[in-house]
Amino acid sequence: MAEEGLRLVLGLGNPGPRYAATRHNIGFRVLDRLAEAFGIEVGREKFGAAWGRGRIHGVEVVLAKPLEYMNCSGPPARRIADFFRIAGPDAIVIHDDIDLEFGRLHIKAKGGHGGHNGVRSLIESFGHGDFVRVRVGIGRTHLGGRPVADYVLEPFSAEEQQALPGLIERAKDAVATILSKGVQSGMNQFNPKPPCGQCEPENGGRRG
Repeated sequence: MAEEGLRLVLGLGNPGPRYAATRHNIGFRVLDRLAEAFGIEVGREKFGAAWGRGRIHGVEVVLAKPLEYMNCSGPPARRIADFFRIAGPDAIVIHDDIDLEFGRLHIKAKGGHGGHNGVRSLIESFGHGDFVRVRVGIGRTHLGGRPVADYVLEPFSAEEQQALPGLIERAKDAVATILSKGVQSGMNQFNPKPPCGQCEPENGGRRG
């Protein structure tokens, strides 16, 4: 059995400085902000991931970032979960979502991969999709005719970068709320569209 109350929080992204500022790495950035806010050092490297252990609002957590590329996130995550004996429903995954408008958050208790290769890898490795997701909207506003695979590996636009700190902060708060108050409370607070202008670029984040 898992240690009582121990939770796993995974941020998804690609390792290395080349990808650090890209849209696909918003999961890493939210996890880093969460670690900073609660004084948890994510500096240990084992299981193919960088991870650290601490408390968030009194809840014992393991924060982790797989160090494989996004589409191979599953095996390191599974190794961590197995080592700490953490079941799927006790895991929270933070990842980007191109089908969600920039600035929006959407929490799900479980589900499919929705075309996200990192989540697909997790489902394949765990054998199910029974883990909580905090989907962070990166939108399609600047996609144009480019392939999605190229778009998600580009940096955010200048307008988006102005709003990015607020979005990361809200996503961090969403994870902390799930841990302290439960998934339903997190959904109620963070799934509705934020007030006009909050965490959105100047063009409103509308899809092109």
